[in-house]
This record gives sequence, structure tokens and C-alpha cells, in this order.
Amino acid sequence: VQLQASGGGLVQPGGSLRLSCIASRDIRSITGMAWYRQAPGKERERVAGIMNSGRVNYSDFVKGRFTISRDVTKNTVYLQMNSLSPEDTAVYICKGWMAGGSDYWGQGTQVTVSS
Repeated sequence: VQLQASGGGLVQPGGSLRLSCIASRDIRSITGMAWYRQAPGKERERVAGIMNSGRVNYSDFVKGRFTISRDVTKNTVYLQMNSLSPEDTAVYICKGWMAGGSDYWGQGTQVTVSS
């Protein structure tokens, strides 16, 4: 499975961005997909995930601000990010995984929140 992330950029504090992760296969055949992020000098952390059942989950630091969703007709998972703050600055990376244990990582897209 190949994953292509896009949608990052420079945004002012309080602004919004929508990230996209396009998979090379039907996302309904992928057990789950998630967004991670990694800021300079920090460990990679999980942001949000969505199972092939549609069930979603979020890390506490993004609850109420970020929304993960999918469009199965486009094999795409989205991350809508609102009320962005400088602390959200990071490379955002898309991940997919299969029940058998295989993990797939995309290349990441840079999000910079700055005035």
C-alpha cells in the first residue's frame, strides 16, 4: 500500500487546514488509517485514527479541534484541522495498517502555524 499525504502549508494561529491521504488501494480493505505528527526534536505522536468500520478516535490534544474522515470513493482519508496553534507545527504523516501486522507510512506533509 502506498500513501500520499498532501495539504500542508503555512497558516496563522487560529486558522484551518485540511490534509489528505490518498491510498493506492481501496481503503475499505485497509484495517485502519491514522494521522501522526512529528515536531522538530520531539517524538512522533498519534493524532487521530479511523478504522475500516468507520470508528474514529483522537488524541486528547486535538479533541474538538481536529476531525478525521474518509471518502471511500476516492480512497482518501482527511484530517480537518481547526483552531490551529503554533504547538501544532509538525510534519503530519499518514499511516495505514493491516490486521496481519503490516504497517504502511506515507511521506508526510509540513504544517507550520505562525503569524
